[in-house]
Amino acid sequence: MKRVIYSSPKFQVCHYHHLKSYHIVLFFEDIVLSFFLLSILMASSSSSASSAKVAAPMDPTTAVLIRVDQSGKGDYRKIQDAVDAVPSNNSEYVFIWVKPGTYREKIVVPADKPFITLSGTQASDTIITWNDGHEIYDSPTLSVLASDFVGRYLTIEANCISILLMTYETFLLVQNTFGKSGKGVALRVSGDKAAFYGCRITSYQDTLLDDAGRHYYSNCYIEGATDFICGNAASFFEKCHVHSTLESGNGAITAQKRDSPWENTGLVFLGCKITGVGIGTALLGRPWGVYSRVIYAFTYMSSAISPQGWNNWGMVEKERTVLYGEYKCHGPGADRTKRVNWSKNLTSEEAAPFLTKDLIGGRGWLRPAPNKFKRDFSAKL
Repeated sequence: MKRVIYSSPKFQVCHYHHLKSYHIVLFFEDIVLSFFLLSILMASSSSSASSAKVAAPMDPTTAVLIRVDQSGKGDYRKIQDAVDAVPSNNSEYVFIWVKPGTYREKIVVPADKPFITLSGTQASDTIITWNDGHEIYDSPTLSVLASDFVGRYLTIEANCISILLMTYETFLLVQNTFGKSGKGVALRVSGDKAAFYGCRITSYQDTLLDDAGRHYYSNCYIEGATDFICGNAASFFEKCHVHSTLESGNGAITAQKRDSPWENTGLVFLGCKITGVGIGTALLGRPWGVYSRVIYAFTYMSSAISPQGWNNWGMVEKERTVLYGEYKCHGPGADRTKRVNWSKNLTSEEAAPFLTKDLIGGRGWLRPAPNKFKRDFSAKL
């Protein structure tokens, strides 16, 4: 995965984590100089064992089972304790099953704890709650910093008085009761290769901090009023329902933060549905980053969508660098006759690269749910 370290009109440095190298690009009028440097030549004190890549387990259908139960009948009483029990640089799939109850704790899945699935039992009685806000990177009730995390059948919900994460069909509820007086993120996803299935995600502002990495959201419900899908991940939303709660004014659904044309990041909504409580109050997106990229394809758009569709966030210069596209969308909000002229009605050829999960390399890391469980790490079934 490429990460831009520094970028200017004449100089750019990118780090390729999988290649363990840095890419240097220099621009001199009509000449472009490009070369790689091994990471060891530019190593810093921030390097640590926790950043080392861990090979994926061989059998995704087998997982270590950890039970969380406040009554004391499980392995742990707190969810964070269960996460902490996973070994550093873990190399086995882990299924954390949370029994019903209200868990008052703020949870972080650290970067050195990959391959974790978090699941509750019933949304109505399995609750994780915390009260924090304002700082976007510190406020989340649940922060996923590790790679290969799965939230299967989760619902992430937050209304005007709370921010919640719970299961869609049955399973888990996570709550942040900070309210709408500032930024209060329900879920932060900063790890690579994270997938969420059948999830319900709602809040007022910055509901989903889709921060970094490659992410997949399938059959999810996402709700908010302002910039409620934000960040600089490469994410694919398939058959999701996006709902705006803004009754008046204009609030953006997305605030994508791509800062360079070399970054392979952006948001793609394929076969989704967009609704809202207002008429013409929801913008499809506005640019957090200079090269913000958002695509809607085969998506239903209700009358909640603003006729202009997109907003430049008060920076006209971004109109030349963003990629905001629509492809074969339908519904009253999909009428492009009043769209801003710097957004694109994509051709089939232009849309093609964004219409499959290959955009996030999904064929290589999306996996089925485990169906065989063991009680100890490194134990044989």
